Amino acid sequence: MAARAMWKGVIRIKGGRIPVKLYSAVKDRGVHFRLLHEKDSTPVSQQMVNAQTGEVVPYAQTRRALPTGDGELVILEQEEIKALEPPESRDIEVSQFFKAGTIDHRWYNRPYYLGPDGNAAAYAALVAALSKSGTEGLARWVMRKQSYAGALRLRDDHAVLITLHPAEQVVMARATGDSSRETSKQELAMAKQLVGMLEGDFEPDEYRDAYRERVMELIERKASGKTVRIAKVTRERRPRELTAALRASLARERKVA
Repeated sequence: MAARAMWKGVIRIKGGRIPVKLYSAVKDRGVHFRLLHEKDSTPVSQQMVNAQTGEVVPYAQTRRALPTGDGELVILEQEEIKALEPPESRDIEVSQFFKAGTIDHRWYNRPYYLGPDGNAAAYAALVAALSKSGTEGLARWVMRKQSYAGALRLRDDHAVLITLHPAEQVVMARATGDSSRETSKQELAMAKQLVGMLEGDFEPDEYRDAYRERVMELIERKASGKTVRIAKVTRERRPRELTAALRASLARERKVA
């Protein structure tokens, strides 16, 4: 089945325009349970209630507010919030190009595939230009009443647009403190040996949601009326010290080899 575009826009680079379609590069496959009444297994729904009286409050009778630093609430009217929304646009403005890999992966949020929207030649030219120049672009656009900044780059000969986290959301490594310490020659040699033994190719199909697969298998078996016995997942205990951990890992690898 062909993928369905979720949004259409126009990439603009110094007066040039490239109509494109956006396709989600990831999809939600998480487990979402329905809540049921324990008494008769009837689905239940969530409601908003007054925290003081317990009275149910319809959504139409709610207002929005944000807390301040001193614990007070500032109430915002719907018209005020709407006035702050960015103006609607289909333009994806590319303002700058960098060497590919300049934007750190910590900034990446959500990827989208880009496809041509009618003008396949213009799209192909964009892909070729990104490939030959070895660059990625910084883009800004508005989609569904929200402003985004993103990285325009290539992935397997396809143009992709990856939304970026705002600067205030990205935590720099220095914020975690200095965890460096002196490493002995023995520890360093063992670490290098361990890394060398584990070298290999990245196989993305191996990294699946094991919990989801177990849940879906359980659902399928229960739906078919089979008796269900689930083995409890146990966590492997690992040595705490670095040297002991490396020795244990190397020993296991040698046995497998």
